[in-house]
Amino acid sequence: MSYKTIVVNLAIDASPAPIVKLATELAQRFEAHLVGLAAADVPPLVSTGEGLVYEGEVMQIQRLEIEKRLAELRDNFDKLVPGSISSEWTQYICGPTRALGLVARSADLIVTADGGEDVFRAVDIASLVLGAGRPVLVAAGNAEHLLGKTVLVAWKDSREARRALSDSLPFLAKANEVVIATMEGGSGEDVRNSLADVAVFLEQHGIMARTEMIAGDADGDRLVAFARSIHADLIVSGAYGHSRLREWAFGGVTRSLIRESGISRLLSN
Repeated sequence: MSYKTIVVNLAIDASPAPIVKLATELAQRFEAHLVGLAAADVPPLVSTGEGLVYEGEVMQIQRLEIEKRLAELRDNFDKLVPGSISSEWTQYICGPTRALGLVARSADLIVTADGGEDVFRAVDIASLVLGAGRPVLVAAGNAEHLLGKTVLVAWKDSREARRALSDSLPFLAKANEVVIATMEGGSGEDVRNSLADVAVFLEQHGIMARTEMIAGDADGDRLVAFARSIHADLIVSGAYGHSRLREWAFGGVTRSLIRESGISRLLSN
């Protein structure tokens, strides 16, 4: 298994260089086709002295500014990606989360930096992970490289964790060290058996891994602290949440991983 098509999201309000360099290295590593994407939309309402109103002229000016910025990002992408890498560019006038959802159907992996609160100009990581149906690699803040030398797999005996494990196989196969760790409570024997089964699964894919049980209740901060203690530069985890009235509700570990910006995270649902 490998990633054959990687989509990299260029945030309209951020420097494109770090994330494009990181995605370019991944495309080289996995011999993948790289798709650069940027998207933004014009809010349907604008603020005036009299409150929020529709203003066609203002919206048109904002649209032209977005189109100008998208052209700049395309130029940056073309300059940063070597000609030796198969690549293409796509852009949308719509929210970046929606745009990434559209291209996800033809991608193996989505790469993005952390998101933001302005859904018209920044990706909503939570909605993307739960809606894309593809693994989402959220790069550490301003990271230009992801070596993936030590990978921590956050294990929980669930559909989401199994999906994340399979989605991360290309990274795990190239890692120097793979650590499968769990914070699951319950019977110690059951948990150890679960970890052992995962290790066997990976071994059948030619990947040797060691297992760890992290003491205490499931806690995102404790998981991140453990990742740092083993010098992991990538955390693989299932994303646990659901949609209700269009609002995403997450468990504590997933919320912590979405907020974490010091370590790259591969999230699957």
